[in-house]
Amino acid sequence: MLIKRTHIFPALSLALALPATALAAGGPSQTAKVGVNDARVVQIAPLQKPIDRFQHLVHSAARQIHAERLAALRRQRQEAFATLPGGVSIGTLESIAACESGGDPTVVSSDGSYRGKYQFDYGTWESVGGSGDPAAAPESEQDYRAALLYTQSGSSPWPVCG
Repeated sequence: MLIKRTHIFPALSLALALPATALAAGGPSQTAKVGVNDARVVQIAPLQKPIDRFQHLVHSAARQIHAERLAALRRQRQEAFATLPGGVSIGTLESIAACESGGDPTVVSSDGSYRGKYQFDYGTWESVGGSGDPAAAPESEQDYRAALLYTQSGSSPWPVCG
């Protein structure tokens, strides 16, 4: 169920108005003492349920928005991978990247010789048409260059992770 922003404010007004209505009507008999004076008794049960329902609606809407954003990102990534050279699947490249760098395109090895998402050295990076620092290149270029390398050499450039 998708809640539009225009529906949140009326729902909030309703959620805040219902407890007051329940209190005026007598509501349930659950009470809690507030303060020292026994005459000051406030009913809390009617307040909790509408708030819980409202919070549930807000959290459900937030989860759905998050899921929709993730789906859009997946579609964009699949479209980007659709233009990669043949012979390599998305899963293969993702597996190599996860093993080599945890999928982080900016990672540099401790000695500085391997760089980027697929841990290219400068010579290998240049052999597939890259220039400059592989870790500074956009992630999509790193994906493209890794796919080219995989097409040329299979998994041998990544002896542990390929």
